[in-house]
Amino acid sequence: MIVGLLHRLKKLPRAVHGWSVMMKPQVVFVLGGPGAGKGTQCARIVANYSYTHLSAGDLLREERSRSGSEFGQLIETYIKEGKIVPVEITINLLKKAMEETMKADEKKFRFLIDGFPRNQDNLQGWNTVMDRKADVKFVLFFDCGNEVCIDRCLERGKSSGRTDDNRESLEKRIQTYLQSTRPIIEQYEKQGKVCTIDASRSVDEVFADVKNILDKES
Repeated sequence: MIVGLLHRLKKLPRAVHGWSVMMKPQVVFVLGGPGAGKGTQCARIVANYSYTHLSAGDLLREERSRSGSEFGQLIETYIKEGKIVPVEITINLLKKAMEETMKADEKKFRFLIDGFPRNQDNLQGWNTVMDRKADVKFVLFFDCGNEVCIDRCLERGKSSGRTDDNRESLEKRIQTYLQSTRPIIEQYEKQGKVCTIDASRSVDEVFADVKNILDKES
């Protein structure tokens, strides 16, 4: 079944045709380990700045639970194993969300993309599909120790209902992050496009640094 779904994934469009708005999407990639506070900080940014928050993980979870989704079971399997979902699914969900947002309101062209790109395949897929169709301004990197991240996720798991907020899945996710996502952050650092924030502190302290960065970048 999974092999068949992966085969059908290859038939998904790999380019954005007819991007009907004048302004290119302006993108900030938001990266950090599970539990680093990416979602919390993105919510604050949206409340204070003209950004739309797109969480790759949330989009995948929504697609997983959507009735009639042919990729729901595939996404479920990858998420439970703490693995990264095939890039074709994630990029098409992100592309669709940006396109719909900008069609609804042409002034909403700034996006926080949370939890993406998570590995080299993600980055290559983004460059292939979105080349010259979106501008990546910089990476907002929430740097947080592994144990702090795990403790936060375990606490969140008491009420989140997320199947991956348990220690076994979290340890796998941390390893995936260290092996696959950190090298992407390092690549952007070499380009001078990473803004690093110590995310182990309180929400207010972290957001104070976020505001300083966004005010400068604006």
